Amino acid sequence: MDLKYISRFFFFIAFFLTTILFRANAQVVVEKSNDKVIISGTTYYIHTVKKGETAYSVSRAYGVTIDELTKENPPAVYGLKEGQTLRIPYREISEEPPQTVFPVHEQHDYDRFIYHKLRPGETVYSLSKLYGVSGDQIISANPGIDITKLPVGAEIAVPRKEFMTEKQEFAIQSSKYLFHKVEQGESLSSIAEKYGITLRILRRENRNIRFPQVGDYLRIPLSRIEQPHIVEMPAIQAEDTLTREQEPADSVIILPRPEEYIPVTDLKGTLNVAVLLPFYLEENARRTYIDSSRYVNGKPVYRTVKRPDDWIYPRSIAFIEMYEGILLAADTLRNLGININLNVYDIKDDTLDLSRLIKNGTLADVDLVIGPVYSSNLTLLSDYLQGKGIPIVSPVPVMSDTVLNNHPELFLSVSCIDVAQDAIAKKVGEYFYSNVVFIHADTAGIDRDVINFREKILNELSSRMPDEQIRFRELLFYSRSLFSSDSINRLEHALSENVNNITVIASEDAAVIGETLMDIHSLSRQYDITVFGYPVIRQLDNLDPKYLFDLDLLLFSPYWIDYSREDVRQFNSDFVNKFMTQPSESSYAWIGYDILYYFASGLALFGHDFISHPEIHYPDLLRNEFEFRRESMKDGFENIKLFPVRFSRDYEVILEPEQKTELF
Repeated sequence: MDLKYISRFFFFIAFFLTTILFRANAQVVVEKSNDKVIISGTTYYIHTVKKGETAYSVSRAYGVTIDELTKENPPAVYGLKEGQTLRIPYREISEEPPQTVFPVHEQHDYDRFIYHKLRPGETVYSLSKLYGVSGDQIISANPGIDITKLPVGAEIAVPRKEFMTEKQEFAIQSSKYLFHKVEQGESLSSIAEKYGITLRILRRENRNIRFPQVGDYLRIPLSRIEQPHIVEMPAIQAEDTLTREQEPADSVIILPRPEEYIPVTDLKGTLNVAVLLPFYLEENARRTYIDSSRYVNGKPVYRTVKRPDDWIYPRSIAFIEMYEGILLAADTLRNLGININLNVYDIKDDTLDLSRLIKNGTLADVDLVIGPVYSSNLTLLSDYLQGKGIPIVSPVPVMSDTVLNNHPELFLSVSCIDVAQDAIAKKVGEYFYSNVVFIHADTAGIDRDVINFREKILNELSSRMPDEQIRFRELLFYSRSLFSSDSINRLEHALSENVNNITVIASEDAAVIGETLMDIHSLSRQYDITVFGYPVIRQLDNLDPKYLFDLDLLLFSPYWIDYSREDVRQFNSDFVNKFMTQPSESSYAWIGYDILYYFASGLALFGHDFISHPEIHYPDLLRNEFEFRRESMKDGFENIKLFPVRFSRDYEVILEPEQKTELF
């Protein structure tokens, strides 16, 4: 085994034991040594470690950071031993008796204020953005504060945007919300579990509270607090009678998912399927275009140019491939005994064409709808088909899962970005004693996806270690084209030489990803770096694959293809024979096939019970896997299945062994 990985293993074991000792000996007071020594012109304290002392407690006693301590004493990274001798940089200010450098809030008014414990790098401005109040309001709430010197660990009062007493809160909003007062030892996770709601709901309702403090009030939506009903029963057959009337109005009934894939055989009946995709037929019908690239005497020359016979409008290609996959799935289903009637419509990014179909009643008698792909059309169609028992399947990612609200028959087959964020945050949390570098391009500081992602990572780290020990650095991306070598210098400044560096690229922009990976790759021989990023990285054609493999990149991908499988090879063969081209790994042809095969066979086997309980249907699909979850019976389903895919240093793309963890 590589010595680096062996040393890392012992490092984490040592830190775990050190953490236990710290907690068990929290009462140990470190006595500063008076022994000093000058080495190469620098003055150091000489400290002999006593029983119960830790790197954290020693660093606090001498007024230095853990990074400074371990830099001067490398073995300290693996924990301190009784009798061990440390050299600690001398701080002249530390000779002075401790002084109060920040106003102390002797009395707390939790109804009017949130009491925030300051962390490294936080300013009045950053707090004002975090809590949605003005900087002047924060300054007024803390008389005597020096806004240029905010000491880490000090408590600062932040005015609540709308403050009221506990009784007033219940009286005014009791019809919609319950207000929970945070007690000692509670976290967002424990509070969510207490009320039987998801972390996503709790965070959504309390966006201004990243780390709940004792006395904070959290808003709990009353419509969501019923405990989920876990029903142990065998898989439902088509003739069984679980109906909507039997289900509680706002409770999610979860049926046991089969442990193994269930073969699909002996299908019967007829299904009418509407396919609503943006084929851009009008654009493809234009076989000529106006060329103005030539200039004569400084003036453009306009000429009509005929397009090649095989030209296809670029935005059409992906959805044509999706339709081709749907056609192959229809052939497979017909061979299994079910009759599939496909009705295909060209629905672009406006609502005109869809509104026309709705007005004409064209979609009233279908059994399944695949598409549309744009949120405005999804909302329009879901409103129209509300309560009709017709599943609507979005075949591509949408910008936000809010489209699922109050649309119980809507299915997002590809998860939104927040599901990948949850998976990455949980993985980053496993490296809790590492140096986390969060890289993004949100120059305005208003990107909600970036803000939420940052909060998720910090929440995971905070649940595993004291806040003051968290190493979290935020790095704003600037293009190399603008600042030449400055980008790599800024990145190197954020890295640590002593511990593993977890770099999180919080962007889906190809330019940001490409340049950031280039910088990380150039520093990877000098620093221990682990890289996480969004699933889109896997689909970018402009990236040098060498970066991905050399960095041992781990992605949480919405798909995985095992090309050794017979059905996968057969699909490839059928696709080539029928459409004269090979589908790429990222082609929409795969998702088109999997969607129709999954939903059509589910409806044929289980009828309308399948719409409310898709978990009872578990066929073996080609590329995707559907694990649908929803937050209440009023909302639609989102596929939360992600595959941990690693680009190994052996230049292989492998599927990581999965650990069963709940994302919600």
